[in-house]
Amino acid sequence: MDRSVNVIVSVAVEKTSYSFDRLFDYSVPQSLWDDALPGCRVTVPFGRGNRRRQGIIYRRSETAEPIERGELKHISGVLDRTPSLNEELLMLAGWLRENCFCTWFEAAKIMLPAGLNVQFVCAYRIADGVDTAAIDAMEDLTAAERRVAEGLAKSGATVERDVLLEVMKLSEGSDIPERLVKRGLLVRTDDEVRKTNDATVRMVRLCGELPEDGSVRITPRQREIADLLMTAGCASLKELRYLTGVSPSTIRTMEKNGLVEIYEQERYRRPENCPQAADSREDITLTTEQQTAYENMYRRLHSGTASTTLLYGITGSGKTSVFMRLIDDVVAEGRGVIVMVPEIALTPQTLERFGKRYGDRVAVFHSGLSLGQRLDEWKRVKNGEAQIAIGTRSAVFAPFENLGLIIMDEEQEYTYKSESAPRYHARDAARFRAAYHKTSLILASATPSIESHYRAAEEKRYYLETLSRRYGSAVLPEVEIVDLSEQRVSEALISPRLYDAINENLQNGCQSILLHNRRGYNTFVSCRACGHVLTCRSCSVSMNYHHDIGRLVCHYCGESQPFTLSCPVCGAEQLRYAGQGTQRAEDELERLFPKARILRMDADTTVSRLSYTEKLGAFARGEYDIMVGTQMVAKGLDFERVTLVGVVLADQMLYSDDFRSYERAFSLLTQVVGRSGRGERRGRAIIQTMTPDSSVIAMASRQDYLEFYRKEINMRRAMLYPPFSDMCVVGFSGQLEKEVREVSAAFFVRLRQLAEEKYPGLPLRALSPADAAVQRVKGKYRRRIILKCRRSESTKELLATLLREFTEDRRAAAVQVFIDMNPENISSF
Repeated sequence: MDRSVNVIVSVAVEKTSYSFDRLFDYSVPQSLWDDALPGCRVTVPFGRGNRRRQGIIYRRSETAEPIERGELKHISGVLDRTPSLNEELLMLAGWLRENCFCTWFEAAKIMLPAGLNVQFVCAYRIADGVDTAAIDAMEDLTAAERRVAEGLAKSGATVERDVLLEVMKLSEGSDIPERLVKRGLLVRTDDEVRKTNDATVRMVRLCGELPEDGSVRITPRQREIADLLMTAGCASLKELRYLTGVSPSTIRTMEKNGLVEIYEQERYRRPENCPQAADSREDITLTTEQQTAYENMYRRLHSGTASTTLLYGITGSGKTSVFMRLIDDVVAEGRGVIVMVPEIALTPQTLERFGKRYGDRVAVFHSGLSLGQRLDEWKRVKNGEAQIAIGTRSAVFAPFENLGLIIMDEEQEYTYKSESAPRYHARDAARFRAAYHKTSLILASATPSIESHYRAAEEKRYYLETLSRRYGSAVLPEVEIVDLSEQRVSEALISPRLYDAINENLQNGCQSILLHNRRGYNTFVSCRACGHVLTCRSCSVSMNYHHDIGRLVCHYCGESQPFTLSCPVCGAEQLRYAGQGTQRAEDELERLFPKARILRMDADTTVSRLSYTEKLGAFARGEYDIMVGTQMVAKGLDFERVTLVGVVLADQMLYSDDFRSYERAFSLLTQVVGRSGRGERRGRAIIQTMTPDSSVIAMASRQDYLEFYRKEINMRRAMLYPPFSDMCVVGFSGQLEKEVREVSAAFFVRLRQLAEEKYPGLPLRALSPADAAVQRVKGKYRRRIILKCRRSESTKELLATLLREFTEDRRAAAVQVFIDMNPENISSF
């Protein structure tokens, strides 16, 4: 490169406010010219204090124009040997920033594994030559400045900023330490800390042929080591000691004499239970219906243009077999495949199926892995050592250079939408990547989202493939609806009809699955004397009683407190439980069926990353007779011995203040009913409900998605809900209720003013600010503004302008403002 030019890079810098977020230009020292490439992470000085921050290079340019001294700051260092993000992912980051109202750095960071992240720990120490006498001589110091300086002078220690502020009782944003740095009394350090380091193993290899001239004495054990290394090429220290029985000192002596080299080699930390080699490559036999769908998608896959296909098939119709045939084709062509599942609970079973077929070419992406495992699985894809990425929504960012196919299983699930910045939907990111690589995105579901089915069946923006029959000899289960309306509230969770069905299933040696979509033992506790309901101190929700630990737990913030019989308000010992959760259902099942082996699956029993795999594996092996749990037992699971599914109470799924409540209820009921009878025996399902006349429950019991779609799309069209509009939530949260109310009201006024002045005629309907469904969470009050709009360039420009104004306004500094376009669950905020 011509050394007379200057290299300038445009960098996204972490921790920047949305109000002034942009790409910041930095010059590159000549020593870093070869390393500072787009997609690389760098460290840069930022702000008036030139604090070290992490950044990501988006663009690089060269100029012959001289750079005036002080005009641009220099980057401090490059953290990557090769770019972490390629051109495609940088383009996707730009798209995310524009459409998800996040910063440049947030958009890029979401694509990188958490283990790759670095943090800079700011700390202070007293400057050399400064003592208490020198501090006393400075009469213009404030009392607080003097206290900080003297404290560090007396201790002589280097103290992290957070600790210093806490000990000195200073506010979080205090600039006192920086003022003392400018005056030469303190020295600030910014130490780089990685969340996880590369895993390495110590390896040994020969330096060359052994000298035979007697210049180096070679023992028989050393010659044995040399012979082994001559054959193998290299081996780890551990392997050498195991195979030859030598001590470490023998190998170190060989190194000292120049016979062998000991070096560090990176090794991958693989997730537990990951297959290392394929052990089954059976031919997949497709039915006529499956073959037609496969051939149509194969043609589109190789058309050289991007496409999106909705693969709609009833439960048990063999959708997985169809797209595994497509995966075979793509893998054989040397291209990469992304397979997404909505929950970690589905990953083990999917991984087992794919692992048997593709072995170590499969990489896993989900939050249940350790930081080191996440980092190494990402590296395996990036280095071309894995061809298939399986995981939750984060898998959509798997760094394939040559991506050939993307599959979203259970595409309707809300978990594909992120609820934190950047608030993206994996479906949108997948469509972007499919367009870039001119390949296919397949959305698979037995209960597609209303929006996806509309785009396929009516708008024709997606292709539609339908599987209307169960695979093989399996047929849909018989479904019975049990009316609970005449039972007293205090009666058992298990109706006599469901009891008889479970008992019969046990006698037949078959397995049962029970869905109860509430965790805990009781869902709230109240006082019979004064009516007080025990609520969380930090959230405006009732506490849930957890019988196994004897504590009350908040399901929003996790706070827990011991349960006592005395009411905290009136003191009466008349606290009572109400509502039932999965723990209560488990207890009742154990009492009714004392010989049955019962497995509970919910967020409390599957905390560790091994819990899902171990428990589902045990159930698959027949070690349990009954599995009871929340929605994680309802979707994507395939157990041949399961011939009975029970829904403890269907009504709790139906009613919420979200327009998607019926859709979610229908999907969950249809999916859980579909877990029954997937083997040779016909299955059955029993749905318990207080509203047996519900059309949603009736349609789900018949697995009649098309009828449900027709009713739901008519309602959405009449009410202008998606897909006939876009829904947007502007959220506000802060410690003080008064401030949150004032900022949300001011935002609403400014929204209407700006829309009328600069965007007349823009299709936009805004509801006045209102409390969120749960008004207070983790000590913060929450309000929201709900908009019906079109996600046009004008709408995005309007909302981005408002967000910049309010994040820049110091009067709103204590209130967090965010924008979520098309949230999956409006009632969650």
